[in-house]
Amino acid sequence: MLYYALMFLLLGFVAAALGLSGIAAVATQISWVLFVVGIVLLIIHVAKERTPRVT
Repeated sequence: MLYYALMFLLLGFVAAALGLSGIAAVATQISWVLFVVGIVLLIIHVAKERTPRVT
């Protein structure tokens, strides 16, 4: 998830450098959403692993 966020961010930077502001804005918004989703999933995963398992 974070990999795709980074790829969309790089795409946004390249599009901004080429003057394609619309594509750059969309790519950075997608990267922001993917980054937030990835961080939330990471927090859930870490919190789930800290709970003791009952066997």
